[in-house]
Amino acid sequence: MSLLLDNQFQELAADKSVDTKTFLDNVSHLPSFFDCLGSKVFSVIKSDINGNITKIKAVYSKDPAKYTTLQDILEAEREAHGAEWPKVGATLALMWLKRGLRFIQILLQSLADAEKDEKYPNLIHLNVTKAYEQALKKYHGWIVQKVFSAALLAAPYRSNFLKALSKGEEVKEEDCLANVRLFLVNYTPTVDAIYEMYTNLNAELDYTV
Repeated sequence: MSLLLDNQFQELAADKSVDTKTFLDNVSHLPSFFDCLGSKVFSVIKSDINGNITKIKAVYSKDPAKYTTLQDILEAEREAHGAEWPKVGATLALMWLKRGLRFIQILLQSLADAEKDEKYPNLIHLNVTKAYEQALKKYHGWIVQKVFSAALLAAPYRSNFLKALSKGEEVKEEDCLANVRLFLVNYTPTVDAIYEMYTNLNAELDYTV
């Protein structure tokens, strides 16, 4: 079985709204993705994702009928918090969560597109670095960037990573990558829709940690 396909994302609604309960059910299984990357440094992203999911769930559970979609949550918090929004509550948690989700998306897409280091084809350093630089680096201060630079060098072998995605089973590389592409069919539009929502609501913040 595939770690990714065990919890496949659902096709988006025509209006690109993201159902909150379905989304939370899906993303709750994604933190284990970072165990496949080996380095303990990636546990920081895993912990961050877990924490942000917990914060969003806490808000949703207060009134599931009111918070049917993720946009419902953002709009309600905007009205409730005024000038403090969007740096509050589930809005802030989802802002950081989507960046972790983008990291996963870019990494997997890079592997699916067969992007490799020609000198070291069985390393995923190139793929992980691309994902970090495009999804997370701009939000990290100098010290955090240095920590992740060291972690990127410790990324696992490509074959070991793909085996981990296949939950330890011996699966042909092309079959594993086919599963990755299948997972991305609904995952990528979901992540894109959340980014688009933040742009439309002017909810994006660029501060660093």
